[in-house]
Amino acid sequence: MVALFIADIVGEDALNLVTDLIPLLRRKYKIDFTIANVENADKGKGIVHKQVLRLKEQGVDCLTSGNHIWDPRKKEVLINHAGYLIRPFNYPEGNIGQGSSLFSLEDGIKIAVLNLQGRSFMNPIDCPFKVGAKEIRKLRSQTPIIIVDFHAEATAEKQALAWNFDGKVSAIIGTHTHVQTADERILPNGTAYITDAGMCGPMDSVIGMNIEKAIERFISQTHVYYAIAKTNIYFNGVIIDINQSTGKANQIFRLNFNKVGFNHES
Repeated sequence: MVALFIADIVGEDALNLVTDLIPLLRRKYKIDFTIANVENADKGKGIVHKQVLRLKEQGVDCLTSGNHIWDPRKKEVLINHAGYLIRPFNYPEGNIGQGSSLFSLEDGIKIAVLNLQGRSFMNPIDCPFKVGAKEIRKLRSQTPIIIVDFHAEATAEKQALAWNFDGKVSAIIGTHTHVQTADERILPNGTAYITDAGMCGPMDSVIGMNIEKAIERFISQTHVYYAIAKTNIYFNGVIIDINQSTGKANQIFRLNFNKVGFNHES
């Protein structure tokens, strides 16, 4: 089976590009299952109900997220779309929402998606290694196909988690930094890995944000309101080919283009 992972969607312009491209990508690559990280979809923080519905209508099977999903004005979507929209599993017990979910395709294939968050340079939440291992054991009793969105800052933490879970999950896709890395590979025991899938958003920016405001923030070292940049919107993501019997990955490759670039490729 073939899975499409759509990198962090940053802002409405990126969402428009993603919804335009999804039907084309599904046909071109014969996609069976689609995941999108949406923690930055609405003005850079969180996602709102109408955006969730747009992605669902275009055939996205699961939405993952990260630390920005907790925007207090928008986090109710975790309740309203529980199971379809998931948040990092390793937040302390008692938080709303789900951190993993199981999906069934029409042909009976079951796919599990697990969302984890790193702790290096981020909130000191529960250990993704320990909490993740326990949940993976549970999910493997239901399906060998498990895809992990690891939302983390540090490359070392992402690599360590991937080696720790190699052979236990089908893929570990890094998110959060918004810069696509070129280290996609299949680890020795069959797990597909990339440190960061990148972002769907404006490439003429600082990780999606207005360049001038980002520079001002670094120079002044005071709070400057971030605004999303508007130019040169790109689509980033990865395609993973997975053996549906064993759950091991056969192939992983990156996607990186704007609408014009995609049409040229096609």
